[in-house]
Amino acid sequence: MTVLKEKVLIACKAMQLESIQNLKGVIDEAQKAANDYGLPKDRYDSFRTQLLRKRDMFTQQLAKANEQLDLLNRIDLKKECSQVEFGAIVITDKQKLFISIGLGKVEMDDQLFYAISPFVPIFKAMIGKRKGEEFQFNSNKFIIQDIF
Repeated sequence: MTVLKEKVLIACKAMQLESIQNLKGVIDEAQKAANDYGLPKDRYDSFRTQLLRKRDMFTQQLAKANEQLDLLNRIDLKKECSQVEFGAIVITDKQKLFISIGLGKVEMDDQLFYAISPFVPIFKAMIGKRKGEEFQFNSNKFIIQDIF
């Protein structure tokens, strides 16, 4: 099971790294557009300011993406999870969840996992549950079949 967890973690890291690379590209493009536009034309030149704000917005998103990558790097593959917690893979009768960061669908080896953050409501409904236990979420009953 640790091999599966490692594969899911690697897939999540790859998705996050791709997101980081895309953000870096967009930041570079925004900076280049501001540089190509040149110095402000007058005191009220809002176009260049808008270009720089766009760059700053993507820079903030990049910082958040790097923080999330750091969270993924903190997941200990050697740790055996016996209950629903950060870093666990939770197999229910309806879906497979990886408690990590909110990436959404992660397709791997013809299997579909959902990488979710510990701050989403479904996690709060199942936190601390163990294999064989049930939990309710959005009026649906889930049975935890396995945790690792």
